[in-house]
Amino acid sequence: MSETTSSPLPSADRPDIAVRLRDALLGASFTADGLLDLLGAPAYAALARSETVPALRATRGDTPLETLVRLFLLQQPVPHARVADVLPVDACLEAGWLTRTGGEEVAATVDVRPYGGPGGEDWFIVSDLGCSVGGAGGIGSHDEGVVLGVGGASTTLAGITVRTPVACALDLGTGSGIQALHAAQHATRVTATDLNPRALHITALTLALSGAPAADLRQGSLFEPVRDGETFDLIVSNPPFVISPGARLTYRDGGMSGDDLCRSLVQEAGERLNEGGFAQFLANWQHVEGEDWQDRLRSWVPRGCDAWIVQREVQDITQYAELWLRDAGDHRGDPAEYQARYDAWLEEFEARKVKAVGFGWITLRRTGAAEPTVTVEEWPHPVEQPLGDTVRAHFERLDYLRSHDDAALLAAHFRLAAEVVQEQVGLPGAEDPEHVVLRQHRGMRRATKVDTVGAGFAGVCDGTLSAGRILDAIAQLMGEDPVLLRDRTPAQIRLLVEQGFLDPA
Repeated sequence: MSETTSSPLPSADRPDIAVRLRDALLGASFTADGLLDLLGAPAYAALARSETVPALRATRGDTPLETLVRLFLLQQPVPHARVADVLPVDACLEAGWLTRTGGEEVAATVDVRPYGGPGGEDWFIVSDLGCSVGGAGGIGSHDEGVVLGVGGASTTLAGITVRTPVACALDLGTGSGIQALHAAQHATRVTATDLNPRALHITALTLALSGAPAADLRQGSLFEPVRDGETFDLIVSNPPFVISPGARLTYRDGGMSGDDLCRSLVQEAGERLNEGGFAQFLANWQHVEGEDWQDRLRSWVPRGCDAWIVQREVQDITQYAELWLRDAGDHRGDPAEYQARYDAWLEEFEARKVKAVGFGWITLRRTGAAEPTVTVEEWPHPVEQPLGDTVRAHFERLDYLRSHDDAALLAAHFRLAAEVVQEQVGLPGAEDPEHVVLRQHRGMRRATKVDTVGAGFAGVCDGTLSAGRILDAIAQLMGEDPVLLRDRTPAQIRLLVEQGFLDPA
C-alpha cells in the first residue's frame, strides 16, 4: 500500500522538533503514570477496551495534561490557543505532528501513547490515528497499510525477550517500533524491517519521540532486507501471524498459505543467528487432523538450534475466525459480507483439514551442541512477566544438564529456587498425602508432582551437601538401598533442574 492512500505522517527528518515535543509532553506529565493519575483506574481501563466516554468526561478541564489526552489519545480537535500553551504548536504544525481542522482548532495526525519502559523510562508509541490499542479508535482497521500501536501481543513479546547486552539486534516486521525501542536499550546496533514503508516511518517517529537512538530501517518481507552473510545476536518478531484466506490486512495477515509464514520465519532464523544468539517470535500454528501439533512444530526448528516452544492458547476454527473478523470490525458492516468472509475462512480451514489454531511463543538459541534440545509444551496458565531472565535461565540449564551425566549430577550441589512451596494433596485426616506438589510463585509458575524422595531431596537442597550425600541420608531414613536410590533418582533431579525448581549451586 502506498503512503498516499493514508493520512500524511509527521516528518521523520525533524528530530529537533521531536525533541521539543518530547520535552513538552514530559513537562505536562503526559506519561503512563500521569494518565493513570488523571483518568483514574476505571477510565484508564476503559480506554484499553476502546471506550472513550469515561476519558472524555475526565478531561473536561483545561489543564495541559487534559489538553494532550484529548489531542493525542482521544483525537479531539482542540483550540489552537489552548494547544499553544502546552506545545510548540507552530513547529508541530510545520513538521506535521498537528494539522489545522478549520477555524481556530488543531488536531493530531497520529496517535501518541505514553508507554512505560522496563526501567521506568517514559516512552511514546506512535501509530496511525485510531489504532493506538487503548486509544480512541480501538483495535483493527479496514485500511490495509495501517500501523497499529502497542497491544497485548507486543507487550508479551517484549516481556519474554532475553535482555542481555548484545552488539546487533534485528526487529523483523517492526510495525510501530516497540520491539526496536526495547532492543535499543541493550543492543549497540538495531536493524528494523517491515514490508510496509509507513511502518518504518512510524518506527522512526517512535524512536525519536522516545529519545532512543535511530535504527537501521529497511523495507522488505521477512529476511529479504537482510544482507547475505549478515548475522545477529538477537532476532525478535511479532509477525503478521494470522492464518486467513488471502492477505487482506497487511498488519496481521501473512499472505502465505496456512502457517507457512511462521514456519518460514523460524526455519530461516537459524542461519541468521550468531553462536549463542536468540531468536524469539510470537506465532500461530495449525492443528491438523491426523497430525501431532508438537511434531509439526519440532519440524520447524532449524539445525544447530536449541528451541523452547510454548503453546499458550488453542482456539477452534470458528472461534479463531470470529476473533479476527471482529478485530477488523467486519461484524459491524454488511451482514452478508460478514457471513461470506466467515464462510471463506471455514472453507479454507476445512480444505486443509485444520481443526484448531494454537498461539504461543517460540525461542531459538544457536548452539554448538552435538544434539540440540527441542522442548515443545502446552502452558496456558498465568505467568509472571517479564520472563526474559526465565527464558535465558532455561537455556543455561539445558547447557548444564547436557554437560553433566548421572555421576556428575550426583556429585553436584543444588539450591531450591526462590519462592518454591510444597503442597500436600490427599483426603482430610489421611496419614500420608496422595501426592506432593512443588509449586513456583515466580517466572513460569510451574507445578510438578514429586514422590516422597523428590520432596525430601528438594527440601534440603541449600547448596551444602552433594546430591549423592543427600540421597544417602534419605535412604538411611527410609530404610532403602542407597545404591538403588542413586540409580533411580537422577531422572527426577534432571526434571526439577530443567523446570527451574532446583538451581545448580
